[in-house]
Amino acid sequence: MSERPSMVVVSGLSGSGKSVALKTLEDLDYYCTDNLPADLLPAFVRSVGRQDEAPQRLAVSIDVRNRHQDLAQIPQWLSAVGELGFDPRLVFFDADDAVLIKRYADTRRRHPLSHFGLALADAIALERQVLKPLRSLADVHIDTTSLNVHQLRRMVITELGLADSSLSLLFESFAYRRGVPADADFVFDARGLPNPHWEPRLRPLSGRDPDVAEYLDASTDFAEYLGQVSGFLDNWLPRMRSGTRSYVTVAIGCSGGRHRSVYLAEKLAAHARDNGWDDVATYHRELD
Repeated sequence: MSERPSMVVVSGLSGSGKSVALKTLEDLDYYCTDNLPADLLPAFVRSVGRQDEAPQRLAVSIDVRNRHQDLAQIPQWLSAVGELGFDPRLVFFDADDAVLIKRYADTRRRHPLSHFGLALADAIALERQVLKPLRSLADVHIDTTSLNVHQLRRMVITELGLADSSLSLLFESFAYRRGVPADADFVFDARGLPNPHWEPRLRPLSGRDPDVAEYLDASTDFAEYLGQVSGFLDNWLPRMRSGTRSYVTVAIGCSGGRHRSVYLAEKLAAHARDNGWDDVATYHRELD
């Protein structure tokens, strides 16, 4: 890897895994910004460089939301970043149309170009056209058609030369009504715990919000459950290290996948980091 400070530009099709890639880089101590206007790349680097203890690794996401800019000028903007002392690399994420359409159906998200009144397949086709300058310039192409979330994380780490021999952990929350994640190695059921959904003020929130955390932390059942699951994982996760295994997914489910499972996933991930695990991530299927 270059000894110069690095900037990774994350681009690609909507639904191809860009947000997972950016979160992966953030977990690896990159200073990350999503949806940066492309012409502000040099200004962003100059601004960050003026900070005390300026970060040496930056990552930005530039995609079809930049469609109002002339993306053909990307080479000049990246060249300007290089003149500021950074080593820029552009990573382009892609997937088959059928897979992208299924991912949108599963998550119920709207495509960024849907406001034009286009069918989803037509929006994806237009997006491919808009992003041609970025795809042709990319240093790395990653096809996520057959990758799950954790495999994508490992691919990002490997392709950018950030790989090590450690076992990476993913703590994933989910809703049972939408099925158990197919890639789960351990599955824990949190439906027996007090449910913030039945508290009107907490219902619109998620397990990421302090009020939900306070509600669950006040429960002795929650504390007992967290302690027992943490103890189980402390005992068994280290035994899963091997030369052929690179990741483990711990899935925590509840009814809606918004409150209990989300907070538990975050608490277990924090516990793992506190206990020396280096590559730890969270993914909230019903939120992310």
